[in-house]
Amino acid sequence: MTIVVTGATGHLGRLAIESLLAKGVPASEIVGLGRQVDKIADLGITVKQVAYEDVDALTDAFRGADKVLFISGSEVGRRIQQHTNVVTAAKNAGVGLVVYTSAPKADTTDMKLAAEHLFTERLLADSGLPHTILRNSWYIENYNVQQALEHGLFGAAGRGRIAASPRADYAEAAASALVGEGHAGKVYELGGESFTMDELAAEISRLSGKTVTYTDLPEEKYAELLVGVGLPPAAAEILADSDRAASRGALDVPRTDLETLLGRPVTPLADSIRAQLS
Repeated sequence: MTIVVTGATGHLGRLAIESLLAKGVPASEIVGLGRQVDKIADLGITVKQVAYEDVDALTDAFRGADKVLFISGSEVGRRIQQHTNVVTAAKNAGVGLVVYTSAPKADTTDMKLAAEHLFTERLLADSGLPHTILRNSWYIENYNVQQALEHGLFGAAGRGRIAASPRADYAEAAASALVGEGHAGKVYELGGESFTMDELAAEISRLSGKTVTYTDLPEEKYAELLVGVGLPPAAAEILADSDRAASRGALDVPRTDLETLLGRPVTPLADSIRAQLS
C-alpha cells in the first residue's frame, strides 16, 4: 500500500506522517509532498518537492497511490485553483481514496473560511473519486498561551463555544481514516473539548497562576487589531469573520467523531495549555 500526504511539510502534514508511522505503516509506503522538503527529510519516507500549482507533477506523484491525505492549502483566495489541481491529478492518477481536511459544518455555515472548503467537497463528490471528509474544527494552537500571559486574549467570539483540539489529535484522526476500513463516503465533524473564550482565559489563569482576561470586540475592531499586529487585511478579515461565526456556534461540534477516529478521549484542554506553558 502507498499513502501520499500532500502539504506534508506543514505542521499538520508532519504530524500525520508521524502518526502513520506510529500506527505501523512502513516508511517505504509513505510519500510526502511539499515545498520545503527539508522539514521532513528526517522521517525516512519518500519525499517529493511538489506544489499545488503543478497539476502534472501532482499527477506523477499520485501514480500508484492507494490513498491520498489531501491537506487543504493555506492560501485563502488561491485554494480553488490549487484544490482543483489536486482533485484533477488524483482522478488522472486513479487514486483509490482521497481523505480531505475541510472546515467545520462546511455545508451549513456562513463562515467565510468554509467557502473554499465546501467548493472542494463538491469537487470531490463530482469527481467520482472515493473520498472521506474530515471537517476539522479549531486547533488549540490558534491560541498562543505565552502571548495571552503578556497581553490577554482578544477576539470577537462572544460567548460562543469553540470545540478545539491540538493538531496532533486531528493528525492522528486522519491517519486512522487512512489505515482503517469503511471510511469512504463518510463526513466526520471533528472537534475537541469545547470552551468559551472566557473559560479559556480562566483555565490559562488557573494553570499559570497569572490572571488572564478575555476582551471581546466587535468584528470590525478585532480585524483592525489583527492588522495592527501585522496580519494582512485579507487574513484579518477571515479570522475576525470566523470569530463572528463562532459567536453563533459555528465552531462548536461534538467530540464524538474525533474520539471515534482516535479510539480514545480527545486531549483535555488543560493538557494542551500545560504543553504551551512548558
